Amino acid sequence: MNSTWLDQHRSLVFGVLSLLAIGGAGIFYWNQPADNPIEILPVEAAAPTATEAVSTPTPTATPAPVRVYVTGAVARSDVYFLPAGSIIKDAIESAGGFTEEADPERINQALELQDQQQIHIPRRDEASPPPPVQGGAAVIVADSRSSGAISAPDTGSIINLNTATLEQLDGLPGVGPAIAQRIIDYRDSVGGFSSIDEITQVSGIGTATFDKIKALITVN
Repeated sequence: MNSTWLDQHRSLVFGVLSLLAIGGAGIFYWNQPADNPIEILPVEAAAPTATEAVSTPTPTATPAPVRVYVTGAVARSDVYFLPAGSIIKDAIESAGGFTEEADPERINQALELQDQQQIHIPRRDEASPPPPVQGGAAVIVADSRSSGAISAPDTGSIINLNTATLEQLDGLPGVGPAIAQRIIDYRDSVGGFSSIDEITQVSGIGTATFDKIKALITVN
């Protein structure tokens, strides 16, 4: 009997089952959460950190050392390389300090050094010493008795080999008291220099020393 009823109502049963399946699928679909749309946002620049906000200082070049030639009444007369900003007192200490015959009050030790200067430390009772400070980027002639005044270049700083004193010759680069005396002895023996390059005939005056002093000497 059941088979006969199913056979007679097969289409109805199939239709009811189909409606139930479709209705269940619809209910399941509508109960699903809606998908949020994908939003593409522009990338914003990140704010600088406290460290990045501080500007990086521009590196500065290290000042070159100054080259000075220290002569006169010091322990070791020579060329010395000193840090930029050094003063005459620093140059004297590099040269071993004053000798017993030095007259330190005749030079202003507080003056700042310039590149390629000659610092001459006067001796006591030195009759006509060369300027305490000469040469360099700015020629400075200083004496403590003149309150460290700065004057223009001294055109009389060139030494006449035929009239120069022992002290003046001693102040030339590379010339100490012993060589200065030899220059005077040679001058007396030949009756005077006829040219500045003749000084190379004096023992102790080689090509290197002559190159240092040729712009500082004359025979006129």
